[in-house]
Amino acid sequence: MSHQNSILVTTTSFQDVSGIHHELLNKQGYRLIKERGPLNEQRMLELVGDVDGLLCGDDEVTAKVIDKALPRLRVISKYGIGLDKIDIDYVTNKNIPLTFCPGVNHVTVAEHTFALLLCLSKNLVTEANYCSSGRWTRMTGMELSNKKILILGMGRIGKEVAKIAKAFNMEISGYDPFWDNEFADFYKIQRVFEIDKALPTTNILSLHLPLTSETRNLINKKRLSLLPSGAFVINTARGELVDSHAMADALFGESIGGYGTDVLDQEPPPSDHPLLGAPHCVITPHIGSRTYESVARQAEMAARNLILVMNGEKPLAQANNLLQKK
Repeated sequence: MSHQNSILVTTTSFQDVSGIHHELLNKQGYRLIKERGPLNEQRMLELVGDVDGLLCGDDEVTAKVIDKALPRLRVISKYGIGLDKIDIDYVTNKNIPLTFCPGVNHVTVAEHTFALLLCLSKNLVTEANYCSSGRWTRMTGMELSNKKILILGMGRIGKEVAKIAKAFNMEISGYDPFWDNEFADFYKIQRVFEIDKALPTTNILSLHLPLTSETRNLINKKRLSLLPSGAFVINTARGELVDSHAMADALFGESIGGYGTDVLDQEPPPSDHPLLGAPHCVITPHIGSRTYESVARQAEMAARNLILVMNGEKPLAQANNLLQKK
């Protein structure tokens, strides 16, 4: 007698937004275990062991979690594209397919990047709060036109940011080990090979790199000191790309113009996080990809990836290469 397949679903927007993804899972007759992620290793260890599939967000999927989940676990379906919380090598070594959802949220995240930038450059949050409290205090903002933006990471999201920057008549430069010459030529993007040399002439620094051992704390005290006074840093990638203490020091010392971020190194942040309450700092709670349109695309792809693997078929996008038995 075959058991009913159990799926652990941890991503909140997948659960909170209606759409075809719910129908797809229900049609398979899975037993769904729903949790509000992101979950730490300890909570994951408590939940896995009797689940056949994970449909996860930014939960800690460590070697310990995988060991506890085996031999029953058959697939990890990542909702989104960031894989830094998953031990990919260990997952691959254990022959578990790891799927993900590239190409579903680049427009949404790029729009959010400019939402943060506009908030900082026009003092929007501060001014709106003044008005709501009855104060008519008028500050002076900054035009984006003709300003120099440096985009670190020219993948799908970075490219979308470049398109919007072009519409704002900005001077664009980009950094990425993998360079799309055709795209760069079309949008007149100057390629940067050394970040440190480009920072002193950068008005806006926008981060779109994955989190790796090389990119952790990429924006540190030294690099912040290289930026000109009044420069803005925007982060819609990963909080750990930025040294939070160094950023807080730069903001309180007014050596940069501001920091707009959708991500933090601890989510949700503790009450004593150095960036909470820092001046010229706009923080949003990791909602850059949380629009109805983007969630629908991500959730459907994540659900389809999971179902395909569970049914012994090839997923739409797999992050690890395995010699799978048919």
